[in-house]
Amino acid sequence: MIDSPKNISECSHYALEYMELRDCLSGRIPETLGRLGNLRHLDLSQNGLTGSIPESVTGLRFLQVVYLYENQLTGPIPEFLGNLTQLDLSSNQLNGSIPESLGKLAALTDLSVESNLLNGTIPVSVGKLAKLHSLLISNNSLEGTVIEAHFANLSMLKYLDTSFNTKLTFNVSSGWMPPFQLIVLYLSSCNISSGFPQWLRNQRKVKELVLSNAKISGPLPTWFRKMPIIPWLDLSHKKLSGPLTNLPDGGNDEVFLFESDPTIFLQYNTFSGSIPRSLCRRTYLRVLQLSKNMLSGKIPKCVGNLQALSTMRLSSNRLSGVIPSSIGLSSSLSWLSLNDNNFIGELPREMVNLQGLQVLDLGDNKFSGKIPKWIGEKLIALVVLRLHKNNFTGRIPRSLCKNSNLQILDLAYNNLTGTIPRCVGKLNGMIESHILSRITYPFSMNDDKNVIQVMKGVDLEYTTIWVIVYNMDLSSNKLVGEIPVELTTLSMLVGLNLSNNHLSGGIPMSIGNMMNLETLDFSKNELGGRIPSSMAALNFLSHLNLSHNNLSGQIPTGNQLQTLTDPSIYAGNKYLCGPPLSNSCSNHQDPTTPKKINEASDEQTMIWLFYVGIICGFATGRGKSCQDEERKRSCIDPPEYMLSMIVLLFSFSCKEGCLDERNEVIFNTNTKVKSLLALAYDVKALAFVWIRSRAKWGRNLIWNFWVENPLYCTM
Repeated sequence: MIDSPKNISECSHYALEYMELRDCLSGRIPETLGRLGNLRHLDLSQNGLTGSIPESVTGLRFLQVVYLYENQLTGPIPEFLGNLTQLDLSSNQLNGSIPESLGKLAALTDLSVESNLLNGTIPVSVGKLAKLHSLLISNNSLEGTVIEAHFANLSMLKYLDTSFNTKLTFNVSSGWMPPFQLIVLYLSSCNISSGFPQWLRNQRKVKELVLSNAKISGPLPTWFRKMPIIPWLDLSHKKLSGPLTNLPDGGNDEVFLFESDPTIFLQYNTFSGSIPRSLCRRTYLRVLQLSKNMLSGKIPKCVGNLQALSTMRLSSNRLSGVIPSSIGLSSSLSWLSLNDNNFIGELPREMVNLQGLQVLDLGDNKFSGKIPKWIGEKLIALVVLRLHKNNFTGRIPRSLCKNSNLQILDLAYNNLTGTIPRCVGKLNGMIESHILSRITYPFSMNDDKNVIQVMKGVDLEYTTIWVIVYNMDLSSNKLVGEIPVELTTLSMLVGLNLSNNHLSGGIPMSIGNMMNLETLDFSKNELGGRIPSSMAALNFLSHLNLSHNNLSGQIPTGNQLQTLTDPSIYAGNKYLCGPPLSNSCSNHQDPTTPKKINEASDEQTMIWLFYVGIICGFATGRGKSCQDEERKRSCIDPPEYMLSMIVLLFSFSCKEGCLDERNEVIFNTNTKVKSLLALAYDVKALAFVWIRSRAKWGRNLIWNFWVENPLYCTM
């Protein structure tokens, strides 16, 4: 698009000084661009430019600003003339080393070559750039040693970023007094040979200090506490130890002018002791990340002072006690992780004020009581609710169904009872995918946004990809009843675990609708019936466990089920047959057949007892003639009682075999016997109603029959 010599030639006639063409170009940068002899500002950033940087461009004598960042440029960094003040070549594919000639650019104030493929050492000549304001060389493969000479004349330096050059080593003397006062220092994933940088004690204007994974160990130095508060402090992923009392606490009025969210990242260290109350004075703090340490004691009650806090992560420590009610004052919280500690007690009612909460992880503690109804009624923004492995009791509150944004619900390993609410089908967050538009990230993208979930039978820690995980885990409780068919409408679920409960009934026939399932565990329940054939439609299923139930019949085949060949998937189901089990379905007996025979035999016995009871009742009654004034019916005399009972018993034993095709009795008898025989069949039918229903309505039906049509009266 810019390869037209004619267009460049025409531009040169107008003494073009400023060129900015962003997000509209492709191809190579033409050599003819060097004809723009008066060009001072060149911005071709954020395009799809390829190839190397032409030497004709670097020879433009009036050129002061070059922005070529976020392209696909290759080759080495060329030599530029001495009037250049700003050079940004970041986010390309440039290779080779940083040229020594850069030290000749005396007017240079900003140099950025980060996120390229550069290697080799940093030239010492960089230390001659007395006007240099920012030096950004991160995300390359630079190596060698950085010494004091590299900073000899950099008195104007404010921003230094050498992060993610893992072979780069800082080696300066402990008594070095740098000529600059830094605002931003990033040394992530570099080697610092002398331990915690002693020269930082003289830096009084630092707003961002990032030393994560910088191979520093030991306790924080005592002088560090006297430094002004550093708004953005990242000392994570190191081997730092000791108490947190030496965090910078010297006061800094300028902290409120800081552009980024004030943040403390101290995760993945071995800090011990309690959480210092001095942190509560940082009322501006937005992110507090203290996970994966050895902190003990209670959460300070003054945590309610942190009313700007959006993320609090204290997981995987040794903290104890109850959650202070003052946490409800931190109404800006969107992420609260207290998992893997020793917290006890019930959840404080004041947490109802955390109505912007999107992630609540209280798993692996000793919380007790019922799951509060207000979680579903008030915390309607929840995307992740994890109460895994606590001591919660009672039923799963139906109010949780109001959390329509939930994509991860983990209530496993508690003492929950009752049934699975049918309203789970209203969890729209597990039906359609719009998570990326729901959740907000008030924390740095460098933060560990991890969520632990049991998937495929093991604990997996999801970090940056957890936002695409949809999981429901209700395992290891005391749940009863059937699996609600409404559960199968949650089509976005990747994992579903209902194992180790007391669930009964069958597997819903519509289980095949859960097309995204990768892991399904119904093991250790009391499920019966056949495995639905629709399960073969679960094309992504890679982990299945139906063991130790009462399932029967042939195991479905086809599609993804053919790849699940481990017999342990179906172990403990006596009446299952077919691959991958060894027992063939050809010799397999339906377990329901003997059950039906036994049930029929039991019914026969109970019916006989029913009739014998009637006979005994009638036989012991006094036979006499009477007149029912109310119903105007004549009563049967005792001989007729006995005759009717004989016919009744005869009808039961003979059934249809004692009648001819006209439904008349084979032997000769009078009309009354015939009518009693018909009545006997009615009694027999009522007996079946009594036995099969064993319910109140069945007994009432029989009672009404006797009252309205007594056996011993005729019309």
